[in-house]
Parts: sequence; C-alpha cells; structure tokens
Amino acid sequence: MKISKEKLLELYTTLVKCRLFEERIVDLYARGQVPGLAHLYIGEEAMAAGVCGALRDDDYITSTHRGHGHVVAKGAGLDRMMAELYGKQSGYCKGKGGSMHIADMALGILGANGIAGGGLPLAVGAGWSAKWRKTDQVTACFFGDAASNNGTFHESLNLAAVHKLPVIFVCENNLYGISVAQEKHQVITDVSVRADGYGMPGVTIDGMDVTEVYKTTVEAVERARAGEGPTLIEGKTYRFRGHHEGDPNQGARYRDKSEIEIWKEKCPIVRLGKQLVKSKVATRKKLDQIHQKIEQDLDHAVQFAEQAEFPPIEDMYTDIFATEEVE
Repeated sequence: MKISKEKLLELYTTLVKCRLFEERIVDLYARGQVPGLAHLYIGEEAMAAGVCGALRDDDYITSTHRGHGHVVAKGAGLDRMMAELYGKQSGYCKGKGGSMHIADMALGILGANGIAGGGLPLAVGAGWSAKWRKTDQVTACFFGDAASNNGTFHESLNLAAVHKLPVIFVCENNLYGISVAQEKHQVITDVSVRADGYGMPGVTIDGMDVTEVYKTTVEAVERARAGEGPTLIEGKTYRFRGHHEGDPNQGARYRDKSEIEIWKEKCPIVRLGKQLVKSKVATRKKLDQIHQKIEQDLDHAVQFAEQAEFPPIEDMYTDIFATEEVE
C-alpha cells in the first residue's frame, strides 16, 4: 500500500501536535498550572496518529486515562483541550472531566476513561449502534496491555466477534501496567494471540512506526466497513515518561534507564521525519515550519485556557449523573 505525500505530511503533523501538546503539559504541570493527574502520551504518538489517520470524521474512538494523543489525533482543538485540563468552563467537558475524561460526541470521541479497560464495552455499544442503524461507521477502541487481563476485554471481544461488529480493538502495549512489567502479569508475549480465542484476526505491529500502524488500521477499517467484523491490533510501543507526572524519574525505579534510552532512539517523529526528507516528500525547513506553527497554536491554547472562566459553583451538579438503586 502506497501512502500519498499529503497523508504522510498529515501523519507527521499529527505526531508533532500530540508530542508538543504533551511537552507543554509537562511544563504547565510542573508549575502547578494544571490540576489533578497527568498521564502523558509522549513516545506513543504513532499509535494515535496511525489509527485515527485511517478513520473518517464520523467514526468513533474510545480512549484511556492516557488519552490526550487519541483525542488530539481525532481532531480535538488544542484550545478547548487545554481549557479542559485547566478545569475551565470552555473546555470540552466544561472543566469537569479534566485530563482523564475528555469527550466530544460531535467528533466521535466517546470519552477518555480513568478505568482501565472501561472503553472496551463502550466501543462494542457504539459498534452495535452502527450496525443497527445500518451505517458503515467504525469504532476504534484504545486500551493497554494490562487492560487485556480484565473481564471487559474478553467479554467485549466475544460479543463483537459473535455479532461481527465494526470495532477495531487497539492494544497499546507499552510493556507496563503502571509499574508492573508485562512479563509479570501475563505469560504471553503478544496480546494479539488472544484474538484466536474469539475467531477474529489478531496482529502485532511496530507501534513506533506510524506508517505501519496506519496501513494495518486501513485494512482493519475496510474489513469492518464490509461487515466482516472486528480486528485486534497490538502495537508494541513505549512511554518515554513515567506512568504519570508524579512518577519519580520517569519510572526509573521499576525499569532500567538504558531501556528508556533504547526506546527513545525509536522516536516515531524522528523516524518519519528522516523518511520524509530522504524521500523528498518534505524539506527539513518544511518540517520545522510544522513544529513552529503548532507551538504558536499551543501559545494561543494556553492563553485561551488562562483567560477562560471557571465553572460557576451553582453548576457543580449540572451534567453529573449517577445510578440510583431502586428497591
């Protein structure tokens, strides 16, 4: 499959947008501007860019606690993203969702989720809805390696397979569930082998190569739209920083520093940038201009967030829902 020059530049731009947004949060979080927790996506950008790059605007995604990259890649505005992290009313969830619960139904973003594996059944519901409504919409469901141990993973894959739902299950295997190495919580090396138990295709790919992620997702999307059911894609990827911004020394207490450096050498942005220059798709100057433009957009986003209003106290319980047990 040959990827057009326009698509390659689009993928590169998305990679950089995801990375620079997160790097800006590193600074803002350290200065106390962003409240709560921040689980950053730095290093894993190829997964979000490649998967979302293969989707249409009316397709859906479900995300995770480490979801900034997914949301940005699906088309969320940096200004409203930043406002949400600041807890401001002009954010995507009016400042009440914060870093781990950003959603925008108009963009097909069904929500980042603070519960590990929480997005899996939501993705199945979205897939079922598309099938009932006879649309050819597809849902991409992001989750981590540790979440594949949860009951929601197995139940969701089984249900999607039985009903041939248009869902693409995307496992971002960054080798750690918080501080627990994959080898300590699973006896398998590749999560994709679990697809065999549900009669669906399963594939493990290089999650640091955005072009491979994109091509693999395009095939899964075509299969889903044709009514052939779900696919499980596992991307081997890596987070360059800790589990969250409070994780000492970027998680060096439970993983070797040399391991971190080895994975940093596989940086998806550097990798694609070199490819674009070598193949004359873009000059280094053009790539630098992309970086500069996004930095300017982030300056505007921070200004937008800082000047925005906090939600009024009387709105504390507005848009907040809970289930009630009825006797």
